[in-house]
Amino acid sequence: MIELTRLNGKRFTLNALYIETVESFPDTTITLTTGSKLIVLENEEQVRQKVKAFYQHIQILSNPHLRGEEDEE
Repeated sequence: MIELTRLNGKRFTLNALYIETVESFPDTTITLTTGSKLIVLENEEQVRQKVKAFYQHIQILSNPHLRGEEDEE
Protein backbone atom coordinates (compact mmCIF):
# COMPACT_ATOMS: atom_id res chain seq x y z
CA MET A 1 0.00 0.00 0.00
CA ILE A 2 1.20 3.53 -0.71
CA GLU A 3 0.09 6.76 0.92
CA LEU A 4 -0.95 9.61 -1.38
CA THR A 5 -2.65 13.00 -1.10
CA ARG A 6 -5.82 14.12 -2.88
CA LEU A 7 -5.99 17.64 -4.30
CA ASN A 8 -8.00 18.74 -1.25
CA GLY A 9 -5.07 17.73 0.99
CA LYS A 10 -6.71 14.60 2.40
CA ARG A 11 -4.32 11.63 2.72
CA PHE A 12 -5.38 8.14 1.58
CA THR A 13 -3.83 4.73 1.09
CA LEU A 14 -3.87 2.94 -2.26
CA ASN A 15 -3.01 -0.65 -3.13
CA ALA A 16 -0.25 -0.07 -5.69
CA LEU A 17 -0.94 -3.42 -7.37
CA TYR A 18 -4.05 -1.83 -8.94
CA ILE A 19 -2.17 1.00 -10.66
CA GLU A 20 -2.25 0.72 -14.44
CA THR A 21 -0.82 4.11 -15.46
CA VAL A 22 0.51 7.31 -13.88
CA GLU A 23 0.42 10.45 -16.04
CA SER A 24 0.84 14.20 -15.62
CA PHE A 25 -1.71 16.49 -17.33
CA PRO A 26 -0.18 18.67 -15.45
CA ASP A 27 -1.91 17.20 -12.37
CA THR A 28 -0.78 13.66 -11.60
CA THR A 29 -3.52 11.27 -12.68
CA ILE A 30 -3.45 7.61 -11.64
CA THR A 31 -5.55 5.17 -13.64
CA LEU A 32 -6.41 1.94 -11.87
CA THR A 33 -7.00 -1.47 -13.44
CA THR A 34 -10.69 -0.96 -12.57
CA GLY A 35 -10.81 2.11 -14.85
CA SER A 36 -11.11 4.54 -11.93
CA LYS A 37 -8.96 7.66 -12.06
CA LEU A 38 -7.41 9.46 -9.08
CA ILE A 39 -5.77 12.89 -9.12
CA VAL A 40 -3.05 13.37 -6.51
CA LEU A 41 -0.74 16.15 -5.31
CA GLU A 42 2.41 14.00 -5.61
CA ASN A 43 4.23 14.29 -8.91
CA GLU A 44 4.73 11.37 -11.28
CA GLU A 45 8.27 10.62 -10.04
CA GLN A 46 7.16 10.61 -6.38
CA VAL A 47 4.40 8.11 -7.18
CA ARG A 48 6.87 5.97 -9.14
CA GLN A 49 9.27 5.91 -6.17
CA LYS A 50 6.48 4.98 -3.74
CA VAL A 51 5.35 2.14 -6.02
CA LYS A 52 8.93 0.89 -6.42
CA ALA A 53 9.47 0.93 -2.64
CA PHE A 54 6.18 -0.94 -2.15
CA TYR A 55 7.16 -3.62 -4.69
CA GLN A 56 10.56 -4.02 -3.04
CA HIS A 57 8.90 -4.27 0.38
CA ILE A 58 6.65 -7.13 -0.74
CA GLN A 59 9.57 -8.61 -2.69
CA ILE A 60 7.63 -8.81 -5.94
CA LEU A 61 10.71 -7.59 -7.84
CA SER A 62 12.85 -10.41 -6.42
CA ASN A 63 10.86 -13.11 -8.23
CA PRO A 64 12.57 -13.81 -11.61
CA HIS A 65 9.32 -15.18 -13.10
CA LEU A 66 7.50 -11.92 -12.38
CA ARG A 67 10.39 -9.97 -13.92
CA GLY A 68 9.98 -12.02 -17.12
CA GLU A 69 13.30 -13.83 -16.85
CA GLU A 70 13.73 -17.31 -18.26
CA ASP A 71 14.75 -20.31 -16.15
CA GLU A 72 18.49 -20.99 -16.37
CA GLU A 73 18.41 -24.77 -16.71
